[in-house]
Amino acid sequence: MLIELVKGGGAADVLGATVTPNGVNFAVYSETASAILVCLFDAEDREIFRAELDGHEGAIHYGLIVGIGQGARYGLRAEGRFDPGQGYHFDRRKLLVDPYARWIDRPFRRHPALLSWPETGIDTAPLVPKARVWQSGAKPLAPRRRAPEMVYELNVRGYTKLHPDVPEGLRGTLAGLMEAPILKHLERIGADCVELLPVAAWVDDNHLPGLGLTNAWGYNPITYFAPDPRLAPNGPHELRALTELYRRHGISVVLDVVYNHTGESDDMGPVLSLKGLDALTYYRHVARDGRQVLINDAGTGNTLACDHPAVQRLVIESLRHWVEEEGVSGFRFDLATVLGREPGFNPQAQLLQAIKADPVLSRTILIAEPWDIGPGGYQLGRFGKPFHEWNDTYRDEIRRFWRGDGRIGALASKVAGSAEIFDFDHRRPSSGVNFLAAHDGFTLIDLVSYQHKHNEANGEHNRDGHGENSSWNCGVEGPSSDPAIAAARLIDMRALLATLMVSRGLPMLQQGDEMGRTQQGNNNAYAQDNAITWVDWARADTDLIDYVAALVALRRAHPALHQDHFLTGHERHGSRDVVWLHPEGREMTTHDWETSPADVLGMQLTVEADRILVWFNRAAEPVVARLPDESNAWGVLLSSNRMNPSDPGAGRIGLPPRSVTVLGAPQGGTKATV
Repeated sequence: MLIELVKGGGAADVLGATVTPNGVNFAVYSETASAILVCLFDAEDREIFRAELDGHEGAIHYGLIVGIGQGARYGLRAEGRFDPGQGYHFDRRKLLVDPYARWIDRPFRRHPALLSWPETGIDTAPLVPKARVWQSGAKPLAPRRRAPEMVYELNVRGYTKLHPDVPEGLRGTLAGLMEAPILKHLERIGADCVELLPVAAWVDDNHLPGLGLTNAWGYNPITYFAPDPRLAPNGPHELRALTELYRRHGISVVLDVVYNHTGESDDMGPVLSLKGLDALTYYRHVARDGRQVLINDAGTGNTLACDHPAVQRLVIESLRHWVEEEGVSGFRFDLATVLGREPGFNPQAQLLQAIKADPVLSRTILIAEPWDIGPGGYQLGRFGKPFHEWNDTYRDEIRRFWRGDGRIGALASKVAGSAEIFDFDHRRPSSGVNFLAAHDGFTLIDLVSYQHKHNEANGEHNRDGHGENSSWNCGVEGPSSDPAIAAARLIDMRALLATLMVSRGLPMLQQGDEMGRTQQGNNNAYAQDNAITWVDWARADTDLIDYVAALVALRRAHPALHQDHFLTGHERHGSRDVVWLHPEGREMTTHDWETSPADVLGMQLTVEADRILVWFNRAAEPVVARLPDESNAWGVLLSSNRMNPSDPGAGRIGLPPRSVTVLGAPQGGTKATV
């Protein structure tokens, strides 16, 4: 059948490429382009057809092309003014990827000809992925309503690259995550919500190719609908297959999404999609010295203009695509403050309100990283229901307590649910995502093995990454063959993990922290798509995995540990929800809280018939604590230190050094030492 543009055909209501009974409808938003062209390519990557979209409705260019259908390969070209200093990057020699493309045929690769330089004179079509016309035809899926009990953050590429029981051809892909050993491990540790680092197609950062490095995390997106072909080499249906499988196993899939910037970087960065279509609309600019300068609140060269209706539409429609077409259960928003910038942050910003009001998105799991690097960018606690928010104050205070310089009052505040941040507007402790470590920073074992970052492999002379990590090394910087050092690190890791699981809030665990994964002291491993970030399953600490599994099971078995209410000390249902205890067995006084640093704190929890007593002891030696009712009725449910608590006498307990000890009253459930 002859391929041709139907004069006066098409419609503007659906953006992107849409299969219709008569052909494929194309619709593209651009306020500043003088013309938008659709280019078709054959299987050998040769351009076989080009036509200007002749329909216009407001800023939408549209048209109907007949003679093609599902699977057709295409790109866009935009015509207009070329003046990067004023925000115009139009160049018809630059092939552009449709921002609404659902499928691209290859990963993005950097090349000098892609940059915003007019003098090259090179047609970039051979260098740019082609979009494929695709509609799944599958029935849209409804989001899962189930609230997560534990979030497990993982990098799709790094998680299975070294797994010996995952077929080699599937390692590093979404399909690899569907293999039985992966599912078995997730179920073993009780991960009911898996948060995938970005899966949308990305491009390497400007400086990485020159260093021989590639982006390992994916926080440099170009497309917002199409998964990266490195993760889904057979097409976007692989993600839906994953989410459907995980649903059957009771696991929700949450996507880490990046709606704060794109990989097109600054004025001189590559022209791949939004920049070449309408940079002034899609990116925030500020007038300076007669120029239009890109705002850089994301620290990568550009910032999406999330207060513009076209960008808001792009965000909402792509989110709904991931839910309805791909089956994901929610999102973690990277640098989420950008979503509410007008340009200052407004918690009532249109985009945030649109997400909350959307009949589909409002039913999903929504997690905000509540900061960016722009002015006034730190907004923890201001996103409101139904958002969860990454709670970096939890991370920092728990680390400091176990390092030895944090106060017990800060510990109590964090394990009680961070009420000072989240207890307003009917929010609950689960509004805060509690974590010890995440992809951005040290791994858990590196937290107790390195006092300083070691990012030399990133090629920036160790200047990148956070300088203050509230970390410690147990006496030796980095790897040590000393059994005493190894034992001390394991003791501290177990205490940290136990603290996480007895805290009110939504716990999150980073991939491999349950098995002792190291990044060799690198706390900014975004550019290490290699053994530094890949999970080394062959060296997994299976005892530590079992310990984490037992911790999660203990948390779920006891309402006193997992109930989603802030601990206040006030009476609920006939008993106080928490009593903070001095090691002498009495209730803490104001003087006790204000006295110079203390090492031991007791937390007695009561939820109806469930009574739990938690002792935190960060001292380097055993401590004798008196039980609050001076009875022997309490039984040990958990000891984070393998040196089990001792019974030095009636109504007392010997707490091991550097330990968390959990006791249960007789009505508190089955006694089992972890």
